[in-house]
Amino acid sequence: MNNPIFFGRMDAAELVFYIFCLFFLGLVIWLQRESKREGFPLEDDQGRKLAHQGITQVPPRKTFKMPFGEDDVITPLRQSEPVDVPNARRTAHFTGSPIEPIGEGVGAGIGPGAFAMRRDVPDHTHEGHLRIVPIGDTDMTIEKRDADPRGMTVLGADGAVAGTVTDLWVDRSEMMLRYLDVSVDGKSVLVPMTMVIVHKKAKQISCSAINAAHFAGCPSIAKAGTITRLEEEMIVAYFGGGYLYANAARSEPLL
Repeated sequence: MNNPIFFGRMDAAELVFYIFCLFFLGLVIWLQRESKREGFPLEDDQGRKLAHQGITQVPPRKTFKMPFGEDDVITPLRQSEPVDVPNARRTAHFTGSPIEPIGEGVGAGIGPGAFAMRRDVPDHTHEGHLRIVPIGDTDMTIEKRDADPRGMTVLGADGAVAGTVTDLWVDRSEMMLRYLDVSVDGKSVLVPMTMVIVHKKAKQISCSAINAAHFAGCPSIAKAGTITRLEEEMIVAYFGGGYLYANAARSEPLL
């Protein structure tokens, strides 16, 4: 039987094709619904839920069992978590209008400085160890051909001295430097490694994200030797906001 006919003029190949199309359509719908587990139901600027949530509806609640003793995660939430941005205001009165910082933009929590409310617990490796820790808590070392940032002076975007690197924080999973622990007037500040440039010959580190005076206002960690996901989010957002708000020239239009 080289070309079996099931009914009418439909053969086996055509039937398989239609089955695949139905499966693919169902997969797209399922993925679209699953993507609405965070950030939904949608709300307007006044916190009112929007009646229309898209072609596909918000999926039913699901409980995710978390490892390492963390609390279970239930999504989607029945109601959105309140988000308070006290240092910002709207630029217009219509819904969806952009917001701008009131006073100092660095640390205002808007624009490139916005952050997600991640869980205030540390991240772990697959084996259950703390993922991001000071380098002294691991057997990792700096490659001999690379510069060791410890002891180097850190300069802000304005060229002024911000502090001195006292320690390094590493990622056990990715095997890379994550943060520089910088002493700023006696305060420990974690600076994202991706936002600095190490000048080996000058034995200096430049950070173009924020000015030297902004380092003291960087969010700190609650427990020595441990950084949570929320603390990471807030620290990176603080430095990220500096790329737009560190000085007036950055936030003004080019023309």
